[in-house]
Amino acid sequence: MPSVRGAAAIDASRSAGRELRAPVASGCPSPGSQSPRPHHGEDSAEDKVISQPFYLDLHAHSEHASDDAGGTVEGYLKWIVARRKRGYRIDGFVLTEHRQFDPGTDYSSLAEQYDATVLLGAELETDIGHVLVYGIDARFTRAFDLSDISLPYEDVFVAAREFGGFAVAAHAGRPRIGLSDHVAARGVSLEHVEAIEQLNGGSNDEENERARLLADAHGLHRVGGSDAHFVSAIGRCLTAFRRPVTSMEALVEELRGGEYSPVRVEETLDGTIARELRAGDERESA
Repeated sequence: MPSVRGAAAIDASRSAGRELRAPVASGCPSPGSQSPRPHHGEDSAEDKVISQPFYLDLHAHSEHASDDAGGTVEGYLKWIVARRKRGYRIDGFVLTEHRQFDPGTDYSSLAEQYDATVLLGAELETDIGHVLVYGIDARFTRAFDLSDISLPYEDVFVAAREFGGFAVAAHAGRPRIGLSDHVAARGVSLEHVEAIEQLNGGSNDEENERARLLADAHGLHRVGGSDAHFVSAIGRCLTAFRRPVTSMEALVEELRGGEYSPVRVEETLDGTIARELRAGDERESA
């Protein structure tokens, strides 16, 4: 049954004149495809297609707010800097702490210090597994008890979009806490599900393959995230965007637009830097 709080808040939003937009039902675009985007006058930096993808890890946890995590935000940023020196491209990450969202948390100074994007989302628990939500605000947190471990998934997906955000089914190929199991066993509706996390750094290859098959079968968009709980895991899996994503507004717009794909960090490797590093390692060992 839908949650009373969630349904009431969504109904109130609709009565105020906001209509739910129909979900996009298509697979990942080819690298050359591009959907029309609304024009807001002069293009901003985030409106421009870039020559190199923008790589963002959409799923990470920190010891600050997730009780099973040991990584710190600064630790993640230092690791990203070290990975960049080895030729890997990681532009930032989204903190998706378990069952909570604190809009007052601000990592902008650290992000600027390390030249990276750090954004805030949340990972919620629903009756079809875990769900990552982005761009949520006080309306969303009033509609749901985020500590609930069995939120009605359709309400979560609908409210995320209704209130200006976006929801993604997390680690979709994992047993029990991933969407794939619930589709196979119960035939749950995917009417309001637009995207899943196809590549998850904490899932095994078989689980990630199950997620890929689910996306293929239902025309869902796909993202990648490390699901990092410790420093060395950050950026293991990423989402490649065609435009810079340096704000939550930009992230939501890109996720709704569908022009992105999941990648492993090895796919971001700068070949020139990698060759130089290997040559240096060989000289040192000679």
